Amino acid sequence: MVFQLRFTTLVEAPLTVAHDVARVLGRPWPWALTEVSADRPFADEFHGSGGFMAQVRHTRRFHPTGAGTLVDEQVEWDNRVPGFLGRLLDQTVVRRHVLTAMQAHLDLFAAAAQRRAEDVVQVVGAALVDGDRVLVARRGSGGLAGKWEFPGGKVERGESELAALVRECQEELAVDITPQAFLGEVPLPGVVAGGEPGASTLRVWWGRITGGVLVAHEHSEVRWVTAGELEDLDWIPADRPLLPAVRALLARL
Repeated sequence: MVFQLRFTTLVEAPLTVAHDVARVLGRPWPWALTEVSADRPFADEFHGSGGFMAQVRHTRRFHPTGAGTLVDEQVEWDNRVPGFLGRLLDQTVVRRHVLTAMQAHLDLFAAAAQRRAEDVVQVVGAALVDGDRVLVARRGSGGLAGKWEFPGGKVERGESELAALVRECQEELAVDITPQAFLGEVPLPGVVAGGEPGASTLRVWWGRITGGVLVAHEHSEVRWVTAGELEDLDWIPADRPLLPAVRALLARL
């Protein structure tokens, strides 16, 4: 006899931060669970058993959104007590315990992830659209000089992601932009404040230029390209995974 509960919570933290904090906190169950699969930072799954529980399965899926990370969790269990007595045990003891433990755990998780996000360097990018074209920029210096990217940069401490996006486009391109919708997120090798390893991500929105005259202040070149031209460019590794989302965006606008 299998029982199931699902939980969904929105964590105000980027994808890798939410995933890593969730794994540090573990699970709120008395059952001994063993990891059977993990796909950082998108999913993990644990199995185990204990007491009258013949099998327990806890799976999590992490989904990036413009507001943070949406975490879907599913807890399944079956017990060794058959029939009516098993159902009664589930309703009066197990389910109540799972709900109470999970709610306390999710509150702790959301608060811990939000605190952690404040100490991790995050990067935002903009896919600026004009008709059927998107703006791309070629790096002019550093180890990735000559490669293409979407404009953007680091979020300053205390700054919102969208405020950082507007500021970076003004500094790099001398234009005012209006962000439209969240496009996607890519894990990066991270650095927290002080230089320790972290869980950084590149979070990208699409938007439109609403003012100013386009000037490449920090890049060697900027260019408007169509969806069909994106693959021909030599992209930095962080931005390349976002190309399918950008092509889909251009196709529907």
